[in-house]
Amino acid sequence: MPRPSLALADKPRLESRDMTTFAVTALSPLDGRYANKLKPLQFLMSEHGFMHRRVQVEVAWFVALSDAGMAEFPPLSAAARTHLQALVAGFSPDDTLAIKAIERTTNHDVKAVEYWLKEQCQSVSLSPALRDELGRANEFIHFACTSEDINNTSHALQLQAARSQVLLPAIDAVIDKLREMAHQYAGQAMLSRTHGQTASPTTVGKEIANVLMRVQQARQRIDTIPMLAKMNGAVGNYNAHVAASASIDWPQFSRHVIESPPSEGGLGLVQQTYSIQIEPHDYMAELFDAIARTNTILIDLSRDLWGYISLGYFKQRLKEGEIGSSTMPHKVNPIDFENAEGNLGLANALLRHLSEKLPISRWQRDLSDSTVLRNMGVALGHSDLAYQSLLQGLNKLELNPQALDADLDNAWEVLAEPIQTVMRRYGVAGAYEQLKALTRGQRVTREDLHGLIHTLAIPEEEKQRLLGLTPANYVGLAVGLALSA
Repeated sequence: MPRPSLALADKPRLESRDMTTFAVTALSPLDGRYANKLKPLQFLMSEHGFMHRRVQVEVAWFVALSDAGMAEFPPLSAAARTHLQALVAGFSPDDTLAIKAIERTTNHDVKAVEYWLKEQCQSVSLSPALRDELGRANEFIHFACTSEDINNTSHALQLQAARSQVLLPAIDAVIDKLREMAHQYAGQAMLSRTHGQTASPTTVGKEIANVLMRVQQARQRIDTIPMLAKMNGAVGNYNAHVAASASIDWPQFSRHVIESPPSEGGLGLVQQTYSIQIEPHDYMAELFDAIARTNTILIDLSRDLWGYISLGYFKQRLKEGEIGSSTMPHKVNPIDFENAEGNLGLANALLRHLSEKLPISRWQRDLSDSTVLRNMGVALGHSDLAYQSLLQGLNKLELNPQALDADLDNAWEVLAEPIQTVMRRYGVAGAYEQLKALTRGQRVTREDLHGLIHTLAIPEEEKQRLLGLTPANYVGLAVGLALSA
């Protein structure tokens, strides 16, 4: 039985609210403390964003059905199509609240969307002719669909938009900054540390380039994962569709709705051809794993930069009025990298649960995925917040070449590697062992190494080349590698 329309006085509206109070009483810091940083993602991944996509999917299916060739549902007029597309384009938080009001009666969110759409097709603002046309077609709204046909497709649209409009641009901003730093600091020598001990020198730019290349590859994986959707009925067999009209090629019809570009009335996704009641969520697991992998790389970067700041390799630009410690006035803490690390860890905990849980469903469907899916935005929100914090931290960094140079000048032992390698080239017996005895666990000076070099039975030009080495210029191909990134 159709749900009666709400009286005008019953229409819900957005109440004015004290946003400051809301910010400090919100259960999630994403909606409270950090809300202003996540507005674009809120509109895509919130319940309002989900409801918006449901309306988009219902409208796309409804319009396509009118062109399917059923005598009972002739093609919609241009005016009807314009009205329906306007419902999608102009969908607002007030519309979400109106649907939620209907849901209080139906206790079913997708059915509430259906009823809301039917009401919009009978709006008093429409012409009598348009109301009559849409009224006759009203029962084709949500025709042959199970709720999951609408929901899984809406989730795919949400993730596609969040990926292209928020996540990838944020990652790209980090990538651009890392490339800038890799090139800027390509020639600045830096002492490496393997196992926390002094090791062969590198350059600051080359170390940044290492991360840059990893993030670029991880970003590519995020970008290439197809967003899948299914619209094939209650258990994936088009049962109701065939019962209604066996002459229509329903798999092809479904593919047309799912895969046609939005400019042609479709949804711009990729059809999942085999499913139970729900889309299997394997592509989601792939996507969340790819984001988590990117986040892990950025945790690695955040911790390394935190350490380099601690060593004095980088200073941080001061921000007027900012306080580092309530009791130690001198402190300038690496808070952006700490914030990034914490949020990346939170994001990954959620992303990994999503990727492990969502592909599992008992028999043809259980509801345990529903509440988990509602937390996709939380996982993406912590990721986005981390990317912003990381970029802010990178933009505050100032290189401290004096600290880098001083560290190098105190680590002449790192030249044991090239000396013993040249000795071995010229057949000097026990080359490695000689350098080990001279340098391992000992303070080594320039004079110690030069004294050894003068005694070596190697060509004179090789001696001169070794005597010209310093910890600051023993960087191999690091400069070129950094500039090539």
